Amino acid sequence: MSSAPTRIETPRLVLRAIAREDFDAWAAFMADEESARFIGGAQPRAAAWRGFLTMAGAWMIQGFGMFSVIEKASGRWVGRIGPWMPEGWPGTEVGWGLSRAATGKGYASEAATAAIDWAFANLGWSEVIHCIDPANLPSQALARRLGSRNLRPGKLPPPFENAPIDIWGQSREEWLARRS
Repeated sequence: MSSAPTRIETPRLVLRAIAREDFDAWAAFMADEESARFIGGAQPRAAAWRGFLTMAGAWMIQGFGMFSVIEKASGRWVGRIGPWMPEGWPGTEVGWGLSRAATGKGYASEAATAAIDWAFANLGWSEVIHCIDPANLPSQALARRLGSRNLRPGKLPPPFENAPIDIWGQSREEWLARRS
């Protein structure tokens, strides 16, 4: 478990562990068909609550989880981005999901870069992956901007075992070489 700070600041964003006050925005994000399309689909508020608590549990038990992404200018919760590795996952992932209002601003790249830097510096990972649906062209484009490439077809654990995914990623060495 990492004892590193769970708050990262980028020029426009704050990344921090999830907090109770994030839930209303989280639930709205997960209820939006377009925002939730490639992360399990839209969910009613009660199901979103269970997913929210799963993320809180990841922080408590593993010492990491996806960060809440807060827009500095407004203080609004705009998404979740960060390290994710539940039981049976195909590797050490940094994943992302932003609210529709936050897309197209470069926030995903800014936050994912900070999250990958943090994961490599604090979690001892040797690689980072991104599980991306083959139809999710925006996420593929982000993965490319981050320096990742499509490594292979993948499979998620139940209950998502039938969801098509490709494993995108890169090694720690590739990431650090690109960042220097």
